[in-house]
Amino acid sequence: MADLGEWLGAHPEAVTEAATFVVMIDGSLSLAPRRTEHVACAQGAVVLAAGEVRFTGTEETLLVDEITNQSTRYCPEPDSWPVVATALSAIGLAAPDGYTLEFVFRRCAQCDQLNIVKDGWFYCGACDGELPITWNVDRQPGAA
Repeated sequence: MADLGEWLGAHPEAVTEAATFVVMIDGSLSLAPRRTEHVACAQGAVVLAAGEVRFTGTEETLLVDEITNQSTRYCPEPDSWPVVATALSAIGLAAPDGYTLEFVFRRCAQCDQLNIVKDGWFYCGACDGELPITWNVDRQPGAA
């Protein structure tokens, strides 16, 4: 946790605003200032989870105040939470019971628009096409 405390000392906005995070394939947690894109935080690598996190407390009593899976590059499903909890635990932080705010992402098969599903409404905001129930955002727009 000393490394995290040092990082937060250099980036106090992670307490007041939030920080970008990714969980790398090896299960490690990487942080970057909130204005950093997730792909830059991950140095272009494939990740297990991604989102934003806000901390509270002091270095001795550091807590995760808010954490989401909000990443429009990686678009992780809410069920990515267990790997995030494990990564937080590995650096000595108690994890909440899950994401404090969850996002569900789907790509429209008709127009390729990336959508955030709200209130269980699986329809595209751009063309009204039906969105798939299962995750389908592992490709770039226009890719077959």
